[in-house]
Order: sequence, then structure tokens, then C-alpha cells
Amino acid sequence: MTGPDTGGNGQNRVRGLVLKALVFIGGALLLKKLTKSTTRWDHARFVDQSLCGEKFSRDQASRDPDNYFNLRMLTCPATEMVDGSRVLYFEQRFYMVKPCPKEMKCDVEVSSYAIRDAEEYKNYCDRSKDQRPQPEEIIGDIAEHLTTIHLSRCERGRRCLYEGSTPPGGFPNSWNGATYCTSELAVLKNSEIHTWDRGYDDEGNQVWGAKGGPYEFKPAPAPAVSSDYMFSPVNFVPAVSLGTKIEDSFIMRE
Repeated sequence: MTGPDTGGNGQNRVRGLVLKALVFIGGALLLKKLTKSTTRWDHARFVDQSLCGEKFSRDQASRDPDNYFNLRMLTCPATEMVDGSRVLYFEQRFYMVKPCPKEMKCDVEVSSYAIRDAEEYKNYCDRSKDQRPQPEEIIGDIAEHLTTIHLSRCERGRRCLYEGSTPPGGFPNSWNGATYCTSELAVLKNSEIHTWDRGYDDEGNQVWGAKGGPYEFKPAPAPAVSSDYMFSPVNFVPAVSLGTKIEDSFIMRE
């Protein structure tokens, strides 16, 4: 014989089963989200986003004014290639960011390219989109390859998130008496970027670039930005046309 409260107990049991099912499904979805593997393109997108923006070496220049200038690093998105590679603009050159080839033991490849007519891109990042060269023009203006850096994820516990350098022997470079140049790049938390570019002569003597270590660029809040910085030609290959102030920033200081 069925008791008077049997219906209520049955409903309670159903609610309990539904609640358990929802908890199980929610837990499974959360676990899947937490354990989802990061793709090659995820790494490339993170580096791409970290490189973009306005950054300064102000803190480093304040700590060591004899060896480092307060330089400005301004990078912004330019276009995207058919294969998904992101093209960024940094004064007088393009960066192309994409995953490393599958056969290589690295995560992200960052290459720099010359621009066919650099004057057309002057102050590119500061201009409105309708005043900039359009995507199809940008792709056509990508000129000779300059350098490539291969980045790998940093081990847990280290300050950096990604780091890498040019291959052994660097790339040809004739600026200020050099015959080749090398570059190192590190991506840290909060979009902080460390970059170390150096030029060497035939005998292996360093003829330009910081001597003691990389330049450290940190995003700066707008109110903290002052006019005492020197425009930065950093990352990969110096741009001679930026003037004598910039040339000074590449002279090593003993």
C-alpha cells in the first residue's frame, strides 16, 4: 500500500538525481576547460598581443642611466596573412608572428621584414585606420626578410613566459661597422618585453647595442608618459635614418 508521502519522496529523489547530474556535467565541463591543451596558434596570439602597445624603458633608465636610455617601443597590428600569421608594425619594419614550424622545437616564430616605402608608414600606429595603408597595400609592401627569432615557453618558476633568440651566427647587418647582428627576445607577465640587439664586426667584436643586458620595456599608464624619451629603434635591426639621437643609443658605453 502506498503511503501518503510517497509522491513527495519520489519528487525529492528525482530532484536529487537531477542535481547530481548537473553537478557531474558541470564538473566535467570545468575539468575539460582546465585541461584543454593550448594550441600552437594560442601561443602565437599571446606573443602577438604582448608585443602590441606602447612601452617604455623608463624604469631601467632610472636605475642605470649610464647604460640605458628611456626609449619608447610602439607596436600595433597591421594586417593578417591568409595562413593566419599576424603582421605588426614597428617603426620602419614589419613583424610577422606565427607558430613555429612543426618540425622545430619552439613555439612561436617572430620575423622582421623591411618596408618597401617606409615613409608611407611614418607614425602608422598614431594614425586613424582610414589614414593608414590598407591591408592589401601592406602585404604588397612587405620587403626583404631581416631576422627571425624562435621563442619557446619558459619553464615554470621563471619570470619569463616566452624567450628565444636568433640562430647561431645571427643575420647579416652592415650598420655602424657590423657584419652581422643577433637578437634576443623575452615576453614576461603584464606584456613586459625584454629585447637585446647587438651588432658584431668580422672579428666578433661588438660594435653596437647594449652591453650589459637587454632593454626592459614596460607598459606605462598615459599620465606617466613624458616627452623625455628617445624614440626606440629596438628589436632586430637598427634603422639608420632615425637620426643621430638614435645612433647614440646604439653606441656601447663602457
